Amino acid sequence: MPTHKAVHVASAGAALTLADVETASPPRDHVRIAVKASGVCGTDHVFVNGFLPGLTWPITPGHEIAGAIAEIGDGVQDFAVGDRVEVGWFGGNCNRCVPCRGGYFMQCERLQVPSWHYPGGYAESVTVPATALARIPDALTFAEAAPLGCAGVTTFNGLRRTRAKAGDLVAVLGIGGLGHLGVQFSRAMGFETVAIARGAARADAARELGAHHYIDSSEADVAAALKALGGAAVVLATAANSEAMAATVGGLGPQGELVTIGVTTENLPISPAQLIDGGFSVVGHPSGTSRDVEETMHFAVLTGVRAVIEERPLAQAAEAYEAMDTGKAHYRMVLVV
Repeated sequence: MPTHKAVHVASAGAALTLADVETASPPRDHVRIAVKASGVCGTDHVFVNGFLPGLTWPITPGHEIAGAIAEIGDGVQDFAVGDRVEVGWFGGNCNRCVPCRGGYFMQCERLQVPSWHYPGGYAESVTVPATALARIPDALTFAEAAPLGCAGVTTFNGLRRTRAKAGDLVAVLGIGGLGHLGVQFSRAMGFETVAIARGAARADAARELGAHHYIDSSEADVAAALKALGGAAVVLATAANSEAMAATVGGLGPQGELVTIGVTTENLPISPAQLIDGGFSVVGHPSGTSRDVEETMHFAVLTGVRAVIEERPLAQAAEAYEAMDTGKAHYRMVLVV
């Protein structure tokens, strides 16, 4: 049987190493993808360190996968060998459970996630359910497309599913791997965009990304600063810091929404009393389906939104992961094959 290279993590917290893996043909309703690029996402940390239940070791990380279909299993329709496709956090659903039948595909009772339920994209080849596939527009390279499968769709959906209208004030908390896309999408959607981060040194970068305003949270009272701008219709919280999220609530306008996409297990220190008078809401937002990923990429092509990426070859996966995990990456790392 032919083989391909894939990154293995042998046990929780173990080093990332390159291994030779057998390349099996895809089963029914699946396709095999020749991986061309794979994003290195902050959430890969929870896989590598074994923080999720049901992991089968060794694992291959990676859930921002861009490539071309190399083989098609029986029963797959509408896709052909050579098609350029993306697979994100949404790695397939059953279409049979109650959430799926109600249209809540991200809450599928049998939701599959690359690297959790099958080997992920830090590899030369990956086999996935056909329901996970999103078509990549010709205008995007594989490396440009990869981060849009998770970071992109999460920030895009997190904004477009709010009640905010063009011209409203929208704040993005954090301008890292998620937030730098959030700022761009917010500006492209027609919102008056506020970037919130720590340190005056981030102001220029925030404005280059499209922010109309910058709030240095290490110096300013964030809520007061937002109120001085008229109050935010939405705060998109990309920074995984519950205290920082809570500090924005007083800066929301009437019926304002705090949308949390930065993952943390810390309790959110907000009282019901803070929410009631202003009619505020706090919403958690989980990535997006394969169709959402397609719409994210289409919008990015139309508006010029792009992830800022650093590319590394697959053989340097360990170094790329470390750069992401230690905060040394400049926004997003992408492995190229």
